[in-house]
Amino acid sequence: MVDQRTHEQPELSTESMVCARCGAVAEGAPPTWTCSVENGERCYFCDRCARENIRAIEGRLDSAWW
Repeated sequence: MVDQRTHEQPELSTESMVCARCGAVAEGAPPTWTCSVENGERCYFCDRCARENIRAIEGRLDSAWW
């Protein structure tokens, strides 16, 4: 039996979230926004920014490369 946790589950925030790309603000944690971990920090991207950069996101390129 394995007792180790392999992944920490992110806590859902009730505060406003800000898109790391365009600065759009959303209340709470919108289920359609994308979360990326870059340099050990979570970055959130709104629907529009995620759609415009989906290939870079899937290729795991940091947002600085977009």
